[in-house]
Amino acid sequence: MSITLSILDQSPVGEGEQGEQAVRNTVRLAEAAEKLGYHRFWVSEHHNSSQLAGSAPEALIGYLLAKTSTLKIGSGGVMLQHYSPYKVAEIFHVLASLAPNRVDLGVGKAPGGLNLSTQALQEDFKPGHTDFSQKLLDLKAYLDSDEQTENLKATPIPSVVPQMFLLGGSAESAELAAKLGISFVFAYFINGEEAALKEARDAFDKHNLEGANNKFLLALTVAVAEDEEKALSYIKHKESVKISFSDGRKLNVGSVEDAKELVKDANKADYYIKIQKAGYIAGTKVTVSKNMIELSRVYDIDEFIVLSPIVDIEEKISSFRLLKEALDTEHNFNKKNNDEVSV
Repeated sequence: MSITLSILDQSPVGEGEQGEQAVRNTVRLAEAAEKLGYHRFWVSEHHNSSQLAGSAPEALIGYLLAKTSTLKIGSGGVMLQHYSPYKVAEIFHVLASLAPNRVDLGVGKAPGGLNLSTQALQEDFKPGHTDFSQKLLDLKAYLDSDEQTENLKATPIPSVVPQMFLLGGSAESAELAAKLGISFVFAYFINGEEAALKEARDAFDKHNLEGANNKFLLALTVAVAEDEEKALSYIKHKESVKISFSDGRKLNVGSVEDAKELVKDANKADYYIKIQKAGYIAGTKVTVSKNMIELSRVYDIDEFIVLSPIVDIEEKISSFRLLKEALDTEHNFNKKNNDEVSV
């Protein structure tokens, strides 16, 4: 199986850097990714963070489209609970009109921040108007010209509508994407429990619409270096924290401290905090390619969305170069062997 490589970048802020340098590094990484032959380049949405500068993917996407020419650019993702689906559709229709067939719309369910930023983003919302499944359904309708009403259209209507993805780390999210005919990205870098990945893969396959052109992608953290020890030194976070609320909401955060901040005003009986493994692969080109090919084989994955834990931009670009070389070498080796067998 041929493996497609794509990138998710969160615009991490390095020690002693300002946020503006972090977003400039993201631009530089996108330009390097295009030269290296990566397929997609996505940017994330995090709010009120001193460590991650990417707060407005829709703005950054427009700039990245102008700085590249062939790379697919998208969100990984827009945190839909905060926004009007209609406005999101308009924004991405504008982007897709400017860069046909190059715009992806990845949508996430998480808040992308803690309580203060969520309250600020939702201060004008009416109670009961944040049902995620309905918002996702509405967004899909606004993006589909055949489903838009005669009187309400998300203009301009591009010749090629943005490709839509749902990001999540559970079987429930995978099922929702499948039922709507949307591609699904399993956030293995957040939930690295293989049992959860298997459940999500099975749920997606079971509920996927017949003839649908959507697919199941895997997002994971990858660090590649010339030696194993150096690659492993880049992996700072080997766990994530999941909060399950009694009303059915589930959120993933990066630390126990973040979890405590989110639930500080809640009754202890209303939530449950679970520490879970984060999914990553680190090592030399040989080690990383071997492990990614095995994941691809076991879970029928033909595209990986790769997140790098490396902050230094030079070292990050080097890691992505080594990763691309590793998978390209493996692909060419397998192709040669298959050709020889067929002869």
